Amino acid sequence: RSADIETTLEEARKAASKGAKEIVLTGVNIGDFGVGTDEDFLGLIKELDKLEGVERFRISSIEPNLLSNDIIDLVARSHKFVPHFHIPLQSGSDQLLKTMRRRYDVQLYRERVERIKAVMPDACIGVDVITGFPGETDERFMETVNLLKELPVSYFHVFTYSERPNTTAIRMLDAVVPVEIRKQRNKQLTILSEKKKHHFYSEFEGMERPVLFEQEEQNGVIHGYTDNYLRVAVPWNREFIGKTINTRLSSMKDGIYHGSVLEPILN
Repeated sequence: RSADIETTLEEARKAASKGAKEIVLTGVNIGDFGVGTDEDFLGLIKELDKLEGVERFRISSIEPNLLSNDIIDLVARSHKFVPHFHIPLQSGSDQLLKTMRRRYDVQLYRERVERIKAVMPDACIGVDVITGFPGETDERFMETVNLLKELPVSYFHVFTYSERPNTTAIRMLDAVVPVEIRKQRNKQLTILSEKKKHHFYSEFEGMERPVLFEQEEQNGVIHGYTDNYLRVAVPWNREFIGKTINTRLSSMKDGIYHGSVLEPILN
């Protein structure tokens, strides 16, 4: 089910009227927005892109088969939609993707990532991946590892498969992955994710990026996020709350950039 475009626009207007600077589009299979009507997700984001009063729109998880080139190109042209995508992969094995009944394969996934990076080199790309799904042999797991090493993605959300009643997977008893192996694979992918994230962050050291600062003070600093989802901390200043400010990214520690704000304030 979907809200229609006008209802969604009205929700965005209400958020903007209450001071929201950034809105995240979220839901289940958001790329299927408008199915069964004459509306679609591309039409929605075209209208949101025209909306006054909101600085940033961020698209949450969207499956690769629903992330069209038209959507990618609109984000690349937009001054409101930020260069950040989160695209579920789940497995780098085409056989496992079929078993999971996913509507895409590894080649399509690769094409989407490459398209994003071609038109938005600074884009952040997050990935969902599952370890230990029934039938995940050592060979199929390594297909996932090797694919994630190759692709220019920025971080992963790693999930360990757990049995759920009344599912097809629960009946695949001859293909069950031992729990201990599931945990080991999760740890391996989590370590790889940290390495990918560190590499992505390191590409921006010394550069300037717009940072939207949040309102909480933590240990004398204020945090915010760049358009491409780098977390940044600068010395606390109440005047920065809710402001988007050009910030120089000076040094990285524990997954956070420490920086210094620059003029002008953008909002």
